[in-house]
Amino acid sequence: MKKILTLLAILSFLLYGANPKPYAALGDVIYDNVENIEKLKEIPKYALFKEKIESYVSKVAALKEMGYALEKGSASANKKVYLNALRTLSKENDFFLRDAKQSFKDAIEKQDSVTFEKIINTGLIDTQKNKEKIIEYYFAHQEDINASGVIQGYLDEDAKLRAKREAQRKRYKTKKQLEEEKIRRIREADKRKKEALEKQLEQEVARKKEQIRAEQKSELFK
Repeated sequence: MKKILTLLAILSFLLYGANPKPYAALGDVIYDNVENIEKLKEIPKYALFKEKIESYVSKVAALKEMGYALEKGSASANKKVYLNALRTLSKENDFFLRDAKQSFKDAIEKQDSVTFEKIINTGLIDTQKNKEKIIEYYFAHQEDINASGVIQGYLDEDAKLRAKREAQRKRYKTKKQLEEEKIRRIREADKRKKEALEKQLEQEVARKKEQIRAEQKSELFK
């Protein structure tokens, strides 16, 4: 049934080329956003919401058919029923939008890179408004994130960002590398101390030899 409704919606779109005109100010928001909401199913966090999302998508497809029927002047379509259904779906649309925004914030706070990567590519997040946060998180976790979609768009359009990414990648050091560098610094410091001590001892020996020679010369001239 769900597949049939989706196919009907697609067919209607091909026939009419746009969303239903009745109450378009309310309907367009719902119809234009439904594909973005459906993308939430791809996020592991939303596994429990799968049925709710699929049910919502089906209701939107069915209501869109009713909207086209009203546009054609079908006697079987009721404007009041259609408007009330739009208002109900508008609330569900707003629920998914709010939840997506919260998921975006939670992903950053909890450093959940899987959710972060997918949620910013749903179309439910204002990526221009949050561009700085998105870029900052990406550069801090780029080893765990696939630079596709929104992030790749930023990288492609901004040469400075690409240069920064490469510079950070070159500067990135593993825990093992950091440990090796620490050991090398300690050894170099020990080597410098040893060399300084040896030099000090050599100077002391040379000073004593010079002192002995001076004393010997002094004895010869007595």
